[in-house]
Amino acid sequence: MESSVTDLRHFQHGDLPEGFRQILIDVHADAYADQLDDPFHQRFAWFVDHWSGIMDGFSCVVAYDVDEPVGFAYGAPLAPGREWWRSTGFEPKDGCSSTYAVSEVMVRPGWRKQGIADRLHEALLKERTEDLAVLLVDVTHSKVQALYETWGYDRVGEQQPFADSPVYAVMLKGLRGRVGNRNP
Repeated sequence: MESSVTDLRHFQHGDLPEGFRQILIDVHADAYADQLDDPFHQRFAWFVDHWSGIMDGFSCVVAYDVDEPVGFAYGAPLAPGREWWRSTGFEPKDGCSSTYAVSEVMVRPGWRKQGIADRLHEALLKERTEDLAVLLVDVTHSKVQALYETWGYDRVGEQQPFADSPVYAVMLKGLRGRVGNRNP
């Protein structure tokens, strides 16, 4: 399918349109159609509600092919002292203290391999004022981890945030330069 995705729409906590939640749920259902029987994936709606409803500073970018939502990226700043990635023991360079957590970068299968994920990610972080961005990637998805490394992320450790979730590589990116060079 040739890319006709030209519309990236930005949303923030407090200005979410009617049906926003369902857009994300529908994209997720298509992106993970083969894994929807997994209890962790079945809780995706809870994650959407958590991030968009109670996370101060929530922001999201949705990619559209004409009027069809084909992907999204969202996240929110982490409260000082609650940066969960610090449990890895990694210490960034001096002066890197605030963190924006990228919770999801997701593109529907029919629109993958067109650079849409990169565009979404870049648009999500473009205006951020935090020092760092953090995200998690399933350790069994080495190609995705390699992609994030091309976007400037360094693997700094591993976490399993929920008992039924995969083990994730914790990846950090300096938003104003490199944060370090530890790659366990």
